[in-house]
Amino acid sequence: MASILIADDEKRISSFIDKGLRAAGYATTIAGNGPDALALALTDEFDLMVLDVGMPGFDGFEVLERLRGSGSRLPVIMLTARVELVDTLAGLEGGADDYLGKPFRFDELLARIRLRMRSTDAAATTALQHRDIALDVRTRKATVGDRSVELSAREFALAEELVRNAGQVLSREQLLSRVWGYDFDPGSNVVDVYIGYLRSKLGTEHITTVRGVGFRLE
Repeated sequence: MASILIADDEKRISSFIDKGLRAAGYATTIAGNGPDALALALTDEFDLMVLDVGMPGFDGFEVLERLRGSGSRLPVIMLTARVELVDTLAGLEGGADDYLGKPFRFDELLARIRLRMRSTDAAATTALQHRDIALDVRTRKATVGDRSVELSAREFALAEELVRNAGQVLSREQLLSRVWGYDFDPGSNVVDVYIGYLRSKLGTEHITTVRGVGFRLE
């Protein structure tokens, strides 16, 4: 199981990321300040670090500078509310592998993590298959049997979650968190709406509603 270090002092965000990554099958550890994040990153026990720029002790740029100065090539995705070009360039030129501005959607963060993990994990795959549904997460192409299906980015993200967890019941809250992000409205019916879109495109027989619980890809 791949292990990810989450370095962020905002508990709401670190908890959100932690919950989503664990549900996606990753082992996680949280660090709430710069010195702890650096110390953990240097243990070589992690496969990737999600690093917030604004942390106490010393900020994410300094964590990254010290990490790279030690010779570590641990993949790093930086998170920040500072999305000016100069900050983005500073992160990338400092050795970050990717840079994501806040607020962000969890599906986008997860996609970026999987992309970085694929470069170091030969076993990872860009092709997902369940029965006659096939998804290519690299090209965002979807097919049902020999029929090509056009999916929006959000529809594809929802389909990907269902295929990756085929046979399991996913609650509306889980899908909202993973596909729409941590600022979702828990009273929204957006999941039901998009499930309807997927049923019309993939076939009504594929997705079952488990009343009072959520949805399952059969």
